[in-house]
Amino acid sequence: MDSQTSKSSPASPASPSPRSFQVDLRGLVDLLSHHLYSSPKVYLRELLQNAVDAITARRAAEPDAPARVRLFTEPGALRVEDSGIGLTEADVHDLLATIGRSSKRAEGLQEARSEFLGQFGIGLLACFVVAERIRVVSRSARTPDAAPVEWTATDDGSYTVRTLPHDARPEPGTTVHLVARAGAAEWLAEDRVLALARDFGSLLPYDVRVGEEAVTDLPAPWDRPYPSPAARRVALGRHCHDLFGFTPLDAIELAVPLAGIRGVAYVLPSAVSPAQRAGHRVHLKGMLLTERAEQLLPDWAFFVRCVLDTDSLRPTASRESLYEDETLAAVREALGERLRAWLTGLAAGDPERLAAFLAVHHLGVKSLARHDREMLRTMLPWLPFETTDGRLSLEEFARRHRVVHFTRTVEEYRQVAPIASAQGVGVINGGYTYDSELVEALPSVRPGTVVAELDADTVTAHLDAVDPAVELALSGFLATARAALDPLGCDVVLRAFHPLSVPALHLDDRAARHEQARAQAEDEADDLWAGILGSLRGEAPRARLVLNHLSPLIRRIGSLGEPELIGTAVESLYGQALLMAQRPLRPTDSALLNRAFIGLLEWATNGEGDR
Repeated sequence: MDSQTSKSSPASPASPSPRSFQVDLRGLVDLLSHHLYSSPKVYLRELLQNAVDAITARRAAEPDAPARVRLFTEPGALRVEDSGIGLTEADVHDLLATIGRSSKRAEGLQEARSEFLGQFGIGLLACFVVAERIRVVSRSARTPDAAPVEWTATDDGSYTVRTLPHDARPEPGTTVHLVARAGAAEWLAEDRVLALARDFGSLLPYDVRVGEEAVTDLPAPWDRPYPSPAARRVALGRHCHDLFGFTPLDAIELAVPLAGIRGVAYVLPSAVSPAQRAGHRVHLKGMLLTERAEQLLPDWAFFVRCVLDTDSLRPTASRESLYEDETLAAVREALGERLRAWLTGLAAGDPERLAAFLAVHHLGVKSLARHDREMLRTMLPWLPFETTDGRLSLEEFARRHRVVHFTRTVEEYRQVAPIASAQGVGVINGGYTYDSELVEALPSVRPGTVVAELDADTVTAHLDAVDPAVELALSGFLATARAALDPLGCDVVLRAFHPLSVPALHLDDRAARHEQARAQAEDEADDLWAGILGSLRGEAPRARLVLNHLSPLIRRIGSLGEPELIGTAVESLYGQALLMAQRPLRPTDSALLNRAFIGLLEWATNGEGDR
C-alpha cells in the first residue's frame, strides 16, 4: 500500500478514500491458493487465528476481559466476531502495511508477536482465496475514545478505510464480514464452517462457537481425568478413531514440559511399510497447524500416529508444516525417548501386550534396535526371527547353539536350512529387513556369543565325508559329473547327509554368484568389454553340487555305465537342486534343464522300445 495511505488522517464516514494495494492482489491470491496453502479451507484458520490473537493481546492488559469468538453464516456470507483488542484506523494501516515490509522489519514484528499465532494483514488477505469482498469493523480496547474503523477490500485490489459513529460498534473487538467469490460459496456454508472450526479450533483456550454450536472441547482428551486406566484407554481409543479412523493397539502419553508439548501417540493396529510417510496432527497454542507433520518423530517410529499441542515449535510461512530447526530436532529426540521408554516398560511389566505389539510391528522395533544397543539388549528375549529351530528370539537361539550361524539372503536360507537342520547346525534367516544387522550386533550386547555367516564351505564341512575307498570306486562317475557341470562354473562333491529324500544340494555364496555373473557378462559382451571383464576374473570359489551318497537315486546313477546318460542325469540333478533352492535361473541353466529333460525322455522311450 502507498505511503499516502499509511499516513492518512481519518476519512469522513460519508466519503471513504479509495486506495489500492501496492501488491498484485490477484497474483497474491493465486500464490496463496496454488502454492502456499494446500486448500482453501485455511481461510477459516486465518480468521480464527486473528480472533484468538486479538483476545490474547487484550487479556495481556485486561486479564478479566471477555474471550469470545462467534461465527455466523448466511447464504454466500460469513461473519466472525471477537472480543479482542480491536483496532484503530492507524492500527489498520500499520498491520496491513506489514505486507511487503523489509525482512528486518518483519523479523522485529515476528518477535513482538511471539505470543500470537498469525499476522492480521496476511491472514485477512488469505481470505480472498474464498471471498470477493472483505469488510472489517473494529473498535480498539486500548484507545476507548477512538471511533470504530471500517476497512473494506475487494479482490480487484482496491480498498477503503473510514471511521464510523461510536454507536456502530459499542464494545471493543472486531467483526469480519466475508462475501463469497464465484464458485466458493460452499466454503462459507454453515456445515462446512462448523466442521472446519472444530477441526482447527477444538483445543483453543477461548469460547468459540458457530451460531450456538460449541467448537472448543477442553481439556484435551489426553489431559482429562478418567475414573480408571481402562476408561482412559477406551476414551483415547474413541478419540483416535475419530481423528485417524482406526482403533489403536495402545496409547502412549507424550509430554515434553520444557518444550511445552502435551499429546498422545496412537499405536497402529496393522503393519505399515517403513517407507510410508507418517502424518501427525500438530496444534500450535491450541490451533491445528497441520495434520501431515512428517518430521515430528524419528524415522523408526513409523508404527504410531501422534496428535499433540505445542507452544514452542515454529511453523513455516504457510503455517501448515513445521520449521526444521534445533528445537524441532530436540523435540524429535525427546519424543523418540518417550517411545523407547514405553517399549522398555512393556518388556519389563506387560509381556502379553508387548507380544501383541511385536506380532504387528516387530520391523519398527528392529529398525530402532540396530542403532540403539540398549533397545537391542531389552528386546533380545522378544524380537522374533526365522530359524531352523522355528520362530525364536535371538536370546533363545543363542542359548541353544554354541555358534550362531546366519545367512544374508532368504534364498541362501531356503537352500541350506533343511540340510543344516538335519546335521544339527542352527541357522538364522538374515535375509529379512534388518535381521542380518541385528544378528551381527549380537556379540555387542551378549558378550561371548559367536556369530558366523553360513557359507558353502561351512555347510560342506558339516556333511559326513564318504569312505575314501567308496569315493575311489566312484571316481569315474564323479569325473563324468564334473565334466558335465564344469561349463556351468559348478564343481561336484560327494557327501553323506540327511534327509535321504534330498539327492543333491546346490551350494554357492555371494563370491561364487558374483563370479558367475561376471563370466556370463563376459560371454555376452563384445571383444572390448569381454577383455575388460576377463581382466576382472578372480579366484573366487565356484558353486558346488553336493551329491548325497545315502540317497538310493544317487547310488543307482553312480552304477550306470553310460557316460552320456550319467551326464544327462547329473544335469537333471543340478537343475532340480537349483529349483529347490529357489535360485534365479540363468539362460544357460534354463537351456540345461530343457536339454536334460529331453535327454531323459529320449532315453526312457528308447529303452521302452528295446524291451
